[in-house]
Amino acid sequence: MSRFERYLSLWVLLCIGVGIGAGQVAPALFQQIGRLSVAQVNVPVGLLIWVMIIPMLVKVDFTALHEVKQHGRGIGVTLLVNWLVKPFSMAFLGWLFIREWFAPFLPAAQIDSYIAGLILLAAAPCTAMVFVWSRLCHGNPLFTLSQVALNDLIMVFAFAPLVAFLLGLSAITVPWDTLLVSVVLYIVLPVLLAQGWRRRLLAAGPEVFEAAISKMGAWSIIALLATLVLLFAFQGEAILRQPLVIALLAVPILIQVLFNAALAYGLNRAVGESHAVAGPSALIGASNFFELAVAAAISLFGFESGAALATVVGVLIEVPVMLLVVRVVNQSRGWYEVKQGVLR
Repeated sequence: MSRFERYLSLWVLLCIGVGIGAGQVAPALFQQIGRLSVAQVNVPVGLLIWVMIIPMLVKVDFTALHEVKQHGRGIGVTLLVNWLVKPFSMAFLGWLFIREWFAPFLPAAQIDSYIAGLILLAAAPCTAMVFVWSRLCHGNPLFTLSQVALNDLIMVFAFAPLVAFLLGLSAITVPWDTLLVSVVLYIVLPVLLAQGWRRRLLAAGPEVFEAAISKMGAWSIIALLATLVLLFAFQGEAILRQPLVIALLAVPILIQVLFNAALAYGLNRAVGESHAVAGPSALIGASNFFELAVAAAISLFGFESGAALATVVGVLIEVPVMLLVVRVVNQSRGWYEVKQGVLR
């Protein structure tokens, strides 16, 4: 993990400050940027999000799907957590904290939007940073690759129906056409473009491919940070009026991440998977595809929505919380392997 990636939360905080300040200094400029939209998609943000997502998807090798059968129990645990536990637990936590407990401290007009953002954040498992987390916890690389490839394939078909269902349960109306456009723009097309790019790079040789991959991570992070500057330029006034909002939104996200990581880790131990599978399984089960969540929130609800702000809070806490999970996974290896008969 590069030093730049390690301090991602610091750069996010700086971008929050820059965005809020820029929005106060030049509100007319950012209002003009916000009007550069086609079919409810903001063109500058759409381009930035493609720069975020496509380099990450180039790393995914869909031919690794044949490895799934070698780690069936770990794959099953991660799929259970990613697609059945995490989205529904986040919908429940959103209702409990945002609509019930924290409602008196939040702007009433944004309650539904905050919950929608939390659901969008939890409905798509992480596809890129997972490779970093897996390496840090000495995870099985073939398991990580096959699990990410399988999740990406499922996401193409399941993301839109799952989000629509959960938003419906939360009594939030979502236009299906906008949601489907988001899926095509931010999942289907990036996957196709990334895989075409991947094949061209591999055809040029492994050295060319590895060199390109090493450069792509910086593009993704820079595009993410530029997107955050734009988001907070639009959100700045609301945040200055309600600085407590970010802290309150972080509570259900933090609980959800830690709960799902612990659940995946414990279930892998119960079914007898190796620690090298349980570690990345816990991290994949807990982390979120926040780039997609940010893009979908902007498309569905707009720059200035509570949904966009909620997904950005997910970005803010992702790195420090996942590094905490990595530390726990590494330090608990002895406890984990005693039951497996590896240690006595």
